[in-house]
Amino acid sequence: MEGTIFNIQRYSLDDGPGMRTTVFVKGCPLKCLWCSNPESQDPHPIVSNRYTACKSCGKCVSSCPNGAITMSDDGVEIDREKCVGCGACVDACFYDAMHWTGEVITVDKVMKTILRDKLYYENSGGGVTCSGGEILMQPEFVAEIFRRCHEEGIHTNADTCGFGTEEAVRTVMEYADLCYFDIKHMDPEKHREYTGVSNEIILRNLRLVLSLGVKTVIRVPLIPEHNADEENLHALGRFVSTLGEKVDHVCFLPYHVFGENKYKMIGWTYPLHDLRKLTEEEKKAAMDIVGSYGVKCRMSEH
Repeated sequence: MEGTIFNIQRYSLDDGPGMRTTVFVKGCPLKCLWCSNPESQDPHPIVSNRYTACKSCGKCVSSCPNGAITMSDDGVEIDREKCVGCGACVDACFYDAMHWTGEVITVDKVMKTILRDKLYYENSGGGVTCSGGEILMQPEFVAEIFRRCHEEGIHTNADTCGFGTEEAVRTVMEYADLCYFDIKHMDPEKHREYTGVSNEIILRNLRLVLSLGVKTVIRVPLIPEHNADEENLHALGRFVSTLGEKVDHVCFLPYHVFGENKYKMIGWTYPLHDLRKLTEEEKKAAMDIVGSYGVKCRMSEH
């Protein structure tokens, strides 16, 4: 079985308990304004420009059969409407500045990487996380990785935005020991404004995950001027308080700009360039408001 990924990260400490290997699958139905992995949104491998490695030799320009690449004072620019993803520029680049982001890969090859660190999982209480992109866009691929992990006695964590079919949810969760489930906003219209889709399917699927008995951590990216207001936080607290004991806790993910350079690499403009960081007072307020509903909370350090 094959799937499309854009990274396999070993020795991860942020994607579940213990030391983990995280498999990042490609493709996402959401277009969050604050997305830190914009290269993951397209389900197919794409050509990216690692501009810091570029030597402005012009080989990519002359190699492109569609005239999609030009050179300016700001460096290489790719016209995404003209680019057909042929990879001629990647082959021509001496410095690996032009490169493929994304890879079609077999489950066997993924497992070969995963099993290299099996001893670390056992010693740290860790395992394997599948993230994205969005795992519900490749449910059979993710489920097969998880099934193979279970055969090896490896803990599995499904990291999802929750937007997908019921069948996809059931397929993935059959082999998931833990679920990291994102809630971006409680208001369906604001959710659509900030991510491109309503939250109705997402909240429905959260209840489905819980009904399947999967231990769940709800993760909330906390974005100033978007979802960190009191009204949304009260709505979140009220909602989570109705979900029952399978929700382990709510984990807030403070806004950061770590992915901003990735936008330049794929020729996109970062939409929240001038957005400020959260204050410590705002972080505390989020914890206090949601916690006032009897919900266990923590604030991520990353």
